[in-house]
Amino acid sequence: MKKIIFLAIILIGTLFILEQILGKDPNKKSLEFMPDMVYSVAYRSESPNPHFENGQTQQNPVVGTIAHGYKPYHYENSVEESIRAGEELFSPFNEQNPPDLKRGKKMFQVYCQVCHGAGGEGNGIVTKRGYPPPPSLLLENAKNMKNGQIYHIITKGYKNMPSYSSQVERQDRWQIVSYIRTLQEVKND
Repeated sequence: MKKIIFLAIILIGTLFILEQILGKDPNKKSLEFMPDMVYSVAYRSESPNPHFENGQTQQNPVVGTIAHGYKPYHYENSVEESIRAGEELFSPFNEQNPPDLKRGKKMFQVYCQVCHGAGGEGNGIVTKRGYPPPPSLLLENAKNMKNGQIYHIITKGYKNMPSYSSQVERQDRWQIVSYIRTLQEVKND
């Protein structure tokens, strides 16, 4: 019991001394034990910076590094690369999986239907407003394309079709390809 009373007196005494050192006045500046955190040297991204050789704050990434969450795509925007992508790329999804097809249909409706139409025939709403109609996805040429080639066209674009790599996630592109295949099967019957 005496130890507890002794520790309580020491604690109260320490708090009293700290209060006297740090002060009670909120308008008076307190002591700073680590001023580096208070007075850090922060530079705006476009401002000059004397700490780098090129004098810029915003630096390019180190050669060979890959941004977190980004997977590189090693195909260029050409017909040859499109064919190569068709040979080398394969969908990580089961093409007959209902949730994947449902997601593929939804993404097709959001991104593709405006040009290609609901059935993939190339008669979307923008074609009625003067935009050149895309080729039908139901033609033999489209049916003969491999899945990786269609994926590549969605990723990089082709002729009048722009790249959708910044709007459509990788997995959604594969699911769109699966949905296009179901459209092609329905029109075959």
